Amino acid sequence: MKVQFLGTGGFHPNERRHTAGVLLPELGIVFDAGTSAFRLLPQLAQQNLQIFLSHAHLDHICGLTYLLLPLIDQPHRTCTVYAQPDVLNAVEDLLLRPPLFPVRPRLDLISIPDQIPVPGGTIRWLPLVHPGGAIGFRLDLSSGTSLAYVSDTNAQPDSIPFLQGVDALIHECTYPDRLSHWCEPTGHSHTSQVARLARDAAVGRLLLTHIDPQLNNADPLILADAQHIFAATELAEDLLEFEF
Repeated sequence: MKVQFLGTGGFHPNERRHTAGVLLPELGIVFDAGTSAFRLLPQLAQQNLQIFLSHAHLDHICGLTYLLLPLIDQPHRTCTVYAQPDVLNAVEDLLLRPPLFPVRPRLDLISIPDQIPVPGGTIRWLPLVHPGGAIGFRLDLSSGTSLAYVSDTNAQPDSIPFLQGVDALIHECTYPDRLSHWCEPTGHSHTSQVARLARDAAVGRLLLTHIDPQLNNADPLILADAQHIFAATELAEDLLEFEF
């Protein structure tokens, strides 16, 4: 199963990274819709989309507005957005409110149930520690493979049972260890913290995303610090693809 990172930055885009978005093109599944959502347009022309929102912060939802014209031009296509009720209310009453965005995109907003059947599998979710709340997702396929997407959160051991044994864990890692003092007040994670979580959950591989946009170099999180704890750690980049 192919996975593509549409955007791997946090808070706001920079020259290297757009904000949150992960696409599973074979299933038409998207996790979050930040500024990277413009990259969904070719995908929308191919099939219907299911978008799963982790929370209502703008860097994760603003890209929903980018789907206005593609959905008008493709009237037979659908786009279903799953999220918790407060997130859907924020999208409907704030982001899509006429003073901000006068023409509403043709989106179906659905309150997320405990389990969501998707082609060939099921998606479940877990509450996360983050200002205003957030949720993480786990996809289990009937083939026996699994993927988890976790953003935004201050990584906690409480999530280990939910993540246990996934083949691929996509996890936010906003800060390197030297900036770990920002994690608790902002509700984000740092390099060693996420690596320990992946090790303790016995995941197959770890991909770090949602990186502080102020860090615009090739190794913003000091990847060696993570690999020392959990060797199968990679740094996600925009448009990186992998199979799980």
